[in-house]
Amino acid sequence: MSLPHPLHDRLRARIPLGTPDLSALADDAMLSALLDHRSVRAFAAGDVAAADLDGAIAAAQSAATSSNLQCFSVVAVRDPALRARYAELAGGQAHVRDAPLLLLWVLDLSRLRRMGEASGQPTEALDWLEMFVVGAVDVALGAQNAAAFLEHRGYGTCYIGGMRNHPEQVADLAGLPPLAMVLFGMTVGIPDPAQRPDIKPRLPPSVVLHHDRYDPVGEADAIAAYGRAAAEASAAAGRPARDWSEDAIRRVAGPQTLSGRDRLRAALDALGFALR
Repeated sequence: MSLPHPLHDRLRARIPLGTPDLSALADDAMLSALLDHRSVRAFAAGDVAAADLDGAIAAAQSAATSSNLQCFSVVAVRDPALRARYAELAGGQAHVRDAPLLLLWVLDLSRLRRMGEASGQPTEALDWLEMFVVGAVDVALGAQNAAAFLEHRGYGTCYIGGMRNHPEQVADLAGLPPLAMVLFGMTVGIPDPAQRPDIKPRLPPSVVLHHDRYDPVGEADAIAAYGRAAAEASAAAGRPARDWSEDAIRRVAGPQTLSGRDRLRAALDALGFALR
């Protein structure tokens, strides 16, 4: 493959096995930027400009949304004391405390409930699991649009799933009404150039892409080879050379591996989600 730097380097770093031939896309700036994504947990001095936050929300609101219901909200947290408390609730993640901006991405069905109540119309469908899924998809699509925009503007981002460790306390701290929960957080800030993280390799496309029908034939060998490549990449970056397969299986071994999120169903009940 003959691709100009930096797309070639980013592509090989992201997909070291079965690297696709993307020569025809060598000049695609969007692809190059997306390949360069990395989770940033160390930030330099400097705030996130108000215009960039507004741009991120505009990008989020431009994402696809089921039936145009727009079932998400965002809480932007700049207050240091609040960020410190969210950091504790998320498992003591220092970057939640240290980032100049924390975005709380809210799965928000409460707005539709209020609209129905105001007009005297029923909103019973909000109590069904399908609507929770609709909201979760809306949140994820919007957040990814925002992250892509912010990274294009030179900021670093990191998704914070730890916001689901204590959903009720997070919701209370954010002042959320029933039928709203923080699905995840996102830290935003100027990356510290002295602590720039490496690009983490992903599975070979042959494991992920299926044509016409799902077909896992050859998957085991490809995943094993990927595990070795991922371990080599970790070692080259100065991290422990750990096998991805072993880590992934260990992560789903049982409810004890879910960082307290095994009680998420009970938390959702407490937050007003019936999930019928």
